[in-house]
Amino acid sequence: MSSVTSCASHVRRLPRAAGSPAQWPGWTPPGVRDALRTAGIEQPWTHQVAAAQLAHDGHDVVLSTGTASGKSLGYHLPALTAIENDPRTTVLYLAPTKALAADQLGVLTGLAVPGLRPAVYDGDTPRDDRDWARGHANWLLTNPDMLHLGLLPHHSAWDRFWRRLAFVVVDECHAYRGVFGSHVALVLRRLIRVARLYRSSPVFVLASATAAEPQVSAQRLIGRPVRAVTQDGSARPAADFVLWTPGAAGSDPIDSDSAGSDSADSDSTGSDTPESGIEQAAQPSRRTSAPAEAARLMADLVAGGARTLTFVRSRQGAEQVALAARRRLRRIAPDLASRVAAYRGGYLPEDRRELERALDSGELLGLASTNALELGIDIAGLDAAIITGYPGTLAALWQQAGRAGRGGASGRRALVIFVAREDPLDTYLVRHPEAVFDRPVESTVIDPTNPFVLGPHLTCAAAEHHLTPEDLDLFGGPAARPVLDQLLDRRILRRRPSGWFWVNPGHPAQRVDLRGSGAGQIAIVDADSGRLLGTVDAHRAPSCVHTGAVHLHRGESYVVDELDLQAGVATVRAGRPDWTTVARSVSSVSMVGPQRSRPAGRQVRVGVGPVALTTQVVGYLRRRPTGEVLDQVPLELPQHTLPTRAVWYTVSRAALRAAGVRDAAIPGALHAAEHAAIGLLPLFAGCDRMDIGGLSTAAHPDTGEPTVLVYDGYPGGAGFADRGYDALPGWLGAVRDTVAGCPCEAGCPSCVQSPQCGNGNHPLDKTGAITVLNLVVDALRTAPAESVGA
Repeated sequence: MSSVTSCASHVRRLPRAAGSPAQWPGWTPPGVRDALRTAGIEQPWTHQVAAAQLAHDGHDVVLSTGTASGKSLGYHLPALTAIENDPRTTVLYLAPTKALAADQLGVLTGLAVPGLRPAVYDGDTPRDDRDWARGHANWLLTNPDMLHLGLLPHHSAWDRFWRRLAFVVVDECHAYRGVFGSHVALVLRRLIRVARLYRSSPVFVLASATAAEPQVSAQRLIGRPVRAVTQDGSARPAADFVLWTPGAAGSDPIDSDSAGSDSADSDSTGSDTPESGIEQAAQPSRRTSAPAEAARLMADLVAGGARTLTFVRSRQGAEQVALAARRRLRRIAPDLASRVAAYRGGYLPEDRRELERALDSGELLGLASTNALELGIDIAGLDAAIITGYPGTLAALWQQAGRAGRGGASGRRALVIFVAREDPLDTYLVRHPEAVFDRPVESTVIDPTNPFVLGPHLTCAAAEHHLTPEDLDLFGGPAARPVLDQLLDRRILRRRPSGWFWVNPGHPAQRVDLRGSGAGQIAIVDADSGRLLGTVDAHRAPSCVHTGAVHLHRGESYVVDELDLQAGVATVRAGRPDWTTVARSVSSVSMVGPQRSRPAGRQVRVGVGPVALTTQVVGYLRRRPTGEVLDQVPLELPQHTLPTRAVWYTVSRAALRAAGVRDAAIPGALHAAEHAAIGLLPLFAGCDRMDIGGLSTAAHPDTGEPTVLVYDGYPGGAGFADRGYDALPGWLGAVRDTVAGCPCEAGCPSCVQSPQCGNGNHPLDKTGAITVLNLVVDALRTAPAESVGA
C-alpha cells in the first residue's frame, strides 16, 4: 500500500472500541435468548438493552449509534418477545432498500424463535408468496413504496395483520430526507391512521447509524414524541480513514479508459446562464478523475487480497469503475479479474441477490456499487471501502465508511479511502479535514406540509377511509386546510357532513411517486432483443437517455436510438462508441410569490422564496474520455416547468464596477460564483448536490440586478434553499475560501467548473467570482445578524 501515502492529504487513525456489554432484560423469554445466542449473540450491548427496554415499555424510540453497532437487536428483543408470548402479534419492518429487507429476512429466518413467521413483501415478491404473507406472516418486511402502494390502499385485505400490529420498525431512518422523507413521513401518518381503524396502536422503533438531532428528526418523521438512545456501547474495529487527492493524469493507462469521466450520469437539475450560448466546453482535467483513481485503487487492493467495496455516485459510473478495475487486473493479476463486478439499482432482482451472495461469500473480491449498498445489509469481512466523491451528506459518508471492517473489534485494521473529485466541495473537504472528522452529521430536512407533497397523500388517505376533522392533526393541522380546499375546488375530493371523501374509481396511490418527481419511470429496452435492461426516472430521462446518449449496462455499452416520453420507453442498441455524452440545457427562474428578503448593506440583498424553474434539454456534447469535445448535437425536447424554492443574492452593478468587475465580465463572474455555491451547499443544508440547481444572470427581470439563485430540484421545494438562507454567512464564506484558495489560474473543476453545467461551463470568470463573493460575504458579516438569517 505504498501508494496510499503519495496522494493522501490526511490520514485519521480511528481507534478500536472494546464495547460495553449488558445483561439480558429480565423479560426476555428463554426461547428468544437461546435463539439469539445460537445466532452468535452471547450478550447484548448497553445501547441495545436501553432501546429494547423503552420499546418494551411502550415508548416510541430512536436508536442512533454507529454503523455495525447491532441496532437491530434493539428492536428484535421486544418484537420477538411479543411474538413468542403471542404468535398472533404482528410486526411491520420498513427499510429504504429491497436489499436491506432481504438481508433482514435472512437474519430472522435463521432465528429459531417459536411462532416467528417472517416474510418479505415488495415489488419483487411472487404472487403466491404475497398471498402467504397476507394470510400467515407475523413479521412483514417491506419498504415505504410498497406500504404506500400495496398495504395501505388494500388495508381491508390485511385486517388480520393490522388488528395485531404491535411494533413498526423504521430502519435507517436518516435515509428519509428531502422530498422523499416528506413523502415517507406522510405515509407513516397514513399508517398510524389505518392502524387506528383496526384499534391497534403500534410502538415505533427507529434506527439510524448517522443522524444529528435524532430525537427531533424521528419526531418530525412520525409526527409524535420519541425518546432517543445515542450512547454507543458496541465494539468496533480500528480503521485508517484516508482523504485522497488523485495525482496527475497519464501516469497509468487506466486514465484513458471509460472510467475517466466524473459526469457519467447527468443527475442534477442543471446549472445555466440563460443570456449566453455555448461557445466552449470545460477544458480537460490534468489530474486523474476520481472514478479512474478509484478503479485503480480497487484493482490494487483486490490484487493484494483485500475484499473491497467501492462506492460510486452514479449507475453508469459504477459500471465504468468495475470495467476499468477488471481491465487493470487483467494486467496485474489476471486470475482475479473475474472477481470484480458492478452493483446498482435497475438490475433485475435475481441479479442483485446473486451479487450480494457472491460478495458476502468472498466469491467476489471487489464490487463497485452505487449507494444501493450503503445501508445496513450485513456483508461481513470487508477489508476496505473506497468512497468515490462526496456522497452528498456526512451521514452518507460515514455510512459508506462503516462498510469496512464490519467484523467487530477484531485486531485487523480496516481501510477507508475518500477519493476527491475535482469538485468544490470535495476540494474543500480534503483541505479541511476537520469538516469531515470534527463536524456533526446533518439533521434530516423534511417538510410534510409542502402542499405538493401533502395534497396527494390527503387524497390517498381519503381513499383509504374518509377524512374527518380529527384526522387533520396527523397531517399538519392548520396547514392541511388550504390544501383540502384546493382538492375540493379541483373536485378531487368532496365534502360531506362526516368528512372529506375520495369519489373517483380506484385508488390514487399509483399516481404518487414517493421518490419525488411524480413523473414515473422510463423503460430502457434493447431494440434488437426486446429485453428490458432497466429503468430511469422520467424527469432524468431527457438528460441521460436522450436520443444519441451513451448508456452502460453491466459493463456493456449501448447507444440510445430513440426516447419516447409519451410511451415511456428509451430504445437502445449495443455499440462500442469511443465517446461519452453530456446533455446541455437552458433554463430560467421566475420569482412567483412573496420573497423573504432583506438588505445586507447598501449594495447587496439576499432572499429566499417560491420560484418557477423552466428547463429544456436542447442538445448534448460528445466527448472523448480525455475530455476532448468532438461535437455538439441539437435536440428538440419539451420544456418542463417546476414550481420550487430558491435562495438568492443580488449585488448592484455599481458595486461590481467599483470593485473592478467590467460589465462584460459580470456574467462569467456570477456564473462561476453560482457553480461554487451549488458545490458547497450540501455541507450546510444536508442535501445532495443532485438535489439542487442554480442560475445566474447579469440582470434578473424580477430583481433588476446581477443575481445568483440556488434552487431545490423538487416540486414545492425540499427545505434546502431555506437552510442555505439561514446559513448564508458560513456557506458563502466557505465558497469564497474554496475559490480563492484554489491554485488554478482561470478556474477548474475543483473550484468553479461543474460537470453538470447545462451551458458547457461558459462563461466563467474566477477572478470576478472572488470579487463577487468578497462583496457578498463582507456585506453579510457587517450587516445586523437578524437581517440575513442565522
